[in-house]
Amino acid sequence: QVQLVESGGGLVQAGGSLRLSCVASGTIYRVNVMGWYRRVPDKERELVARIGSSGSTNYADSVKGRFTITRDNAKNTVYLQMSNLQPEDTSVYYCNAEGYSGTYYSSARFSSWGQGTQVTVSS
Repeated sequence: QVQLVESGGGLVQAGGSLRLSCVASGTIYRVNVMGWYRRVPDKERELVARIGSSGSTNYADSVKGRFTITRDNAKNTVYLQMSNLQPEDTSVYYCNAEGYSGTYYSSARFSSWGQGTQVTVSS
């Protein structure tokens, strides 16, 4: 089983910055994609950004140029640097990781979620 623990949320004024971190732990054979999602009113969650094991990235249009996703494969950790935050970025942010748990000889696919971290941007 793979667990994700997020950190770094908080309260910031508009125009400010925050950095979110998420560490994956457990019996991990390989983590393929790691990403950040956030809760929105008319959807359960929307993609904010995700990054593959090779470093390829995808961003929601609303955060392009303001947010940067990076990862440390050796530490199974993903980061989200958020700059020029706006009140509409206020949400609960969730980390997601997909890959294979177990060992080379016996592995199974997994998709795990963190518990969420609150980001609040005041105007």
